[in-house]
Amino acid sequence: MRPRTLDHVALFVADREAVATRVTEALPLRVIEQTDRFTLLGADARRGKLTLFDGEGPREPGALKRIGLRVGSLGGLTERLDLGEGLELVLVEAETESDFDLDHVALISQDPEAAAKAWEAYGFAPAGTNRVEVGGAFLELHEGDPGSPERPLLNHIGVLVESVDESVAEAGDRGIEIADVVDAPNTVALFVWGPDRVKLEYVEHKASFSLS
Repeated sequence: MRPRTLDHVALFVADREAVATRVTEALPLRVIEQTDRFTLLGADARRGKLTLFDGEGPREPGALKRIGLRVGSLGGLTERLDLGEGLELVLVEAETESDFDLDHVALISQDPEAAAKAWEAYGFAPAGTNRVEVGGAFLELHEGDPGSPERPLLNHIGVLVESVDESVAEAGDRGIEIADVVDAPNTVALFVWGPDRVKLEYVEHKASFSLS
């Protein structure tokens, strides 16, 4: 498994329009795409994004602790943003090629050390204590009980790959549980179950990828 970058974090929210409005009013992000099913938010369609799906409320945090976006300078922006429905965004001031790209996703695990090690089989590289990395962005594992929520906030985490076909073959070789393969207008994607039953998407941009 050879993911290149952390591409997006997908969330279930009870009020998609309200959450999208809070995000775009608090940060210089925009609606990249909106359909009957989802709203895609970000500063750049080819960098880290947030995807909002409709989900019956109230939502439960489950495995998701927070999402971090990276900025070269806070420039007066609030470091921590409560977007409602248990969704917390933090801004991380650090060197970056693109402001408001994804910096990290913090996850809750009963055994963070074991979870971090397990994520390596999915193509993530070790990056310190209870932390793994892909393309300069991180998964951070924090001790706690994610429970088994019926209405989790986290839908899935998406990473960009060159070839979904190769990812499908490697998942089979490694005994990784495949959830689905989806062929969409701009992308093709492999969904698998990761550590602590966190769903991971390996997404390939088609040559016709046209979001901007």
